[in-house]
Amino acid sequence: MDCNQILLLGLGIEAPWKLVEQRLDMDKQPHELHLEVKAERGAKYPCPVCGQACSAHDFQEKTWRHWNFFQHHCYIHAPVPRVKCQEHGVKRVDVPWARKGSAFTLLFEQAALVREMSVNAAARIIEITDKRLWRIVEHYVGKAVSPFNLSDIEPVGLDEAASKRGRNYATVFIDTEKRQEPVVFATPGKGKQPLKQFSAFLDAHEGDPANIREAVFDMSPAFLSGVAEELPNPQVTVDRFHIVQTFTKALDEVRKQESRIKPLPKHLRWGVLKRGDADHLTPNQLKALAELLEQGLDTATAWRIKERLRWIRLAKTPQAAKWRITRFISYARELIGESPFLEPVRKALVTLEKHAERVVRRWTSTYTHARMEGLNSLFQAARARARGYRNTGTFITMTYMIASPAASILKST
Repeated sequence: MDCNQILLLGLGIEAPWKLVEQRLDMDKQPHELHLEVKAERGAKYPCPVCGQACSAHDFQEKTWRHWNFFQHHCYIHAPVPRVKCQEHGVKRVDVPWARKGSAFTLLFEQAALVREMSVNAAARIIEITDKRLWRIVEHYVGKAVSPFNLSDIEPVGLDEAASKRGRNYATVFIDTEKRQEPVVFATPGKGKQPLKQFSAFLDAHEGDPANIREAVFDMSPAFLSGVAEELPNPQVTVDRFHIVQTFTKALDEVRKQESRIKPLPKHLRWGVLKRGDADHLTPNQLKALAELLEQGLDTATAWRIKERLRWIRLAKTPQAAKWRITRFISYARELIGESPFLEPVRKALVTLEKHAERVVRRWTSTYTHARMEGLNSLFQAARARARGYRNTGTFITMTYMIASPAASILKST
């Protein structure tokens, strides 16, 4: 096997194409290796539509960036023909070493797939712009998502994730029964529209919206409305985490309002927001909490109500949980009285009362929103490593690469 044959094998070039010239340009830094590829005169080429062997109609010079040859940048140049097919007319042929419309060889694109580092870092290493590398990554991720089969998906979890600074969000859907690579769909935006797009995605991937029997998400009214319209059969489960989060935010609002008119103990903020057990608090936080309770402020009332939520969690049965929620709401409203500072807590109680049945369903469901929260932390960590993404589309691409079956498909390429 001579040198030309070895190069052809390494480049993925096959008959009727052959290597006719090699040129190393040492005037440029880094040095550039240019490879001229042509087909034999009078060769026939397959029609890109039907595969029929056809004669060349005309040619257009094309250039592709290939993976570096040692430390040298490598480029392939070839006159690519258009063939005149009797059935399909004049068509540009597909070359075996590159995909249609790409300025890179297939081997270059496979080597450029980003799995262990940010796209910006990978782009610097292979010395192309991050925009060009994103186009490669998005092509292959889209190709990997295309064969998803969702015929057996029944329980889903969904949540919105910030895709970049400002009001830019993506909504991510997971199969809550899958332990590995649970992401099945991600789309720009939040609210009702992503549910409509998810329903269409199910239809396009052998799934059925009517098969979804349970949906786990936060208490977003837009999500509730979208599920009711697009997924006809699921029960909705609200995780306890979101109820605790609602009351914790209400407590913080009370603390902020009260601190504007009277001094509160130092080190109080995290003292009231963290779990109220002694082993979860620092000595300073414990001291601040004791001062707060001694003064009898509205922030102390809001804290007592937030801490009382754990009593609901300890219920053994759905019936016991329902009874405890009713008792908790009565207890909290009696503590609140008429204080205007405690209005955020009143709103939190209304939210709990409205979603009580969905919260109780958590006692019979085996699914929680913890999976979504954990995945979202991974997505945001990837976003931080990349120092932000240009747009929501690139965020979604990385979401698929991090936590969907597309990741395994890409590893096999």
